[in-house]
Amino acid sequence: MTDKIRLTQYSKFSGCGAKLGPAILDRALCGLSQPKYPELIVDYSNSDDAGVYKITDDIAMINTVDFFPPIVDDSFLFGQIAAANALSDIYAMGGKAKTALSIVCFPENKLDIKILRRIMDGALSKLEEAGAALVGGHSISDDSLIFGLAVTGVVHPKKILLNNSPKINQDIILTKPIGTGTINTALRAGCVSETSLNAAINSMTQLNKTASEIILKYRVSACTDVTGFGLGGHSCEMIAGTQTGFRIFFSEIKFLPDAIEYVKQGLVPAGTYRNKDFRAKFIKDFKKFDDDIIDIFFDPQTSGGLLFTVDKNDSPFVLDELTKNNVNAFKIGETTDAAEKIEIK
Repeated sequence: MTDKIRLTQYSKFSGCGAKLGPAILDRALCGLSQPKYPELIVDYSNSDDAGVYKITDDIAMINTVDFFPPIVDDSFLFGQIAAANALSDIYAMGGKAKTALSIVCFPENKLDIKILRRIMDGALSKLEEAGAALVGGHSISDDSLIFGLAVTGVVHPKKILLNNSPKINQDIILTKPIGTGTINTALRAGCVSETSLNAAINSMTQLNKTASEIILKYRVSACTDVTGFGLGGHSCEMIAGTQTGFRIFFSEIKFLPDAIEYVKQGLVPAGTYRNKDFRAKFIKDFKKFDDDIIDIFFDPQTSGGLLFTVDKNDSPFVLDELTKNNVNAFKIGETTDAAEKIEIK
């Protein structure tokens, strides 16, 4: 840590990123309507990762936004994580990030403005890596510290990756280990190990840019990024309203160091309970599983990896290419014909 203060204390929120639970969001958005726009390909009603608007026959615009309070105490790292997290939705849709706007709440009477400068420096380092320009933003003075980005990207209208279009008899691949939610909870509790914290930071600051570029070469039918709803919640989103199910091999999921141990110790984010309560009906034999298995499965992630379904014949080749390009990718299951049902083996 390079900062002499604990940034994580400048948050009025609880849980990983204080994201609203899926049940609350579902009630808030239910029944909303807007005019039909012919060029609008994806909007809020799709529960997808970002909105997509067609500009020309060859270009569609992707819009997304994400922000949260500090989850680490180093301001530069906080900026990097927030930027990587916001950029991730663009990559999950198969797009390229182009511009970004910053969103800032800053307690100017409590923190030195140099802290905000370091947050911005961290964010800019990731935007530069992404090839996206910071074009402006908006800030307000507040007792809490919040930072994030609204990001615009581009994608070919016929090459958009949606999150709710998996096909039966495909492999399921994930590109980052799970466990940032419970590790961040251990950090706030003051009992996190240096090994697990460093592993979580390395994961959260890694862009999904390379992974996105690689998987576009293969027969991928559906893709999302694993964030606040956890691996379980985002898996459920992918099969909701489809004739497809997921069979997940728990032993094949990779976890960050000590993540499962922290869950067993009760260091479970509040978001975990909201996630599993809302999606329990999707899990076959939900009540037979030990709490630690279900809790880590629904652990809310920050700047998590890409979760996608791919043709079984392509699966070995995409895994090989991802690994050769330093992307931590692993097969965690397969799609089935058990509509809207997740089987954990």
